[in-house]
Amino acid sequence: MRSDTCQHTAIIGAGIAGLACARALDAAGLPATLFDKARGAGGRMSSRRLPDAVLDLGAQFFSVRNATFRRAVEGWHKAGSIAPWPASLWSAQAGRWQRHEDDLERLCGTPSMSAVTRHLAKGLTVKAQTRIERLVGSAGQWQLVDEHGEHHGPFTRVVISAPSPQAHALVAPHDATLAEACEAVIQRPCWAAWALFDAPLPALPGVDDDWQAVRVNDPRLRFVVRNQLKPGRQDQGESLSLLANLEWSEVRLEDSPETIVEALLDAFQQALPDGSRLPEPSALGAHRWRYAQPDVFAGGEAVNLDYRLSASGLSLCGDGWRGPRVEDAWLSGHHLGEALAADAI
Repeated sequence: MRSDTCQHTAIIGAGIAGLACARALDAAGLPATLFDKARGAGGRMSSRRLPDAVLDLGAQFFSVRNATFRRAVEGWHKAGSIAPWPASLWSAQAGRWQRHEDDLERLCGTPSMSAVTRHLAKGLTVKAQTRIERLVGSAGQWQLVDEHGEHHGPFTRVVISAPSPQAHALVAPHDATLAEACEAVIQRPCWAAWALFDAPLPALPGVDDDWQAVRVNDPRLRFVVRNQLKPGRQDQGESLSLLANLEWSEVRLEDSPETIVEALLDAFQQALPDGSRLPEPSALGAHRWRYAQPDVFAGGEAVNLDYRLSASGLSLCGDGWRGPRVEDAWLSGHHLGEALAADAI
């Protein structure tokens, strides 16, 4: 698509895929406006701030395998937005704890996972608390209509980085091919609970006193993190994030947050060695991610594998088009942004 005028792109969803796409466009001198229903950028890398703690309830860390992603991550490190974590990772099954050791480098945002997306959002135009419910128009003249009926635009192109069920609702009236692609991607839900404690956790026999995270083999619970042992949070008290198994979350999707956190804390208690008891929590809560992780990835031609680009001026990116890792979501958005920039020359 060649044009003598500057092409303005709307990006629905300011998670890491949408932000990566916007940054690639910005690097090419092309304007983009991000829209997100939340209070700010972040998506599943956002953090919850309580009076006494900062909690990560989505992605807890990320790893690097791809050279292009590594170059971006080096910039995040220089900016002070990330640090290595965890150094003390364990696996637990039926009360038996073993140190988890491998050669994989893991990193997390500091002082929260949302530090990464805040860094990526610097200098970009982000319209937060703006839920886009439908699109009107056609290629080159797209309007975005929010939940209050306000129109935004016109935009030359629209990128949708939201999970595939939400993307499907937006593209189905306009592009049957993109709608069919969305239907091929299954997004699994996940419950994430949190607990604050006034007292420290008990010492566990044979386990580091400052253990940071544990993989749990339980039908309900898969991962537990001590938030205060993440970089930049040494001044907050004991707090846990507890991530549920996807299958269990799907079955318990409509349960109350109170029921969920009770079940996940019980699962963690059962994962502790015999004789170890959790202190009484001072505060509890749970968050439901209705579309947490892709289960079936859409196939496609190699040149267009991790995003979808249509002649209609609509395009799709996000983890559902490549894989469930933070790296996958970033690469999907970055590659789409580069493709859109090249198309605009």
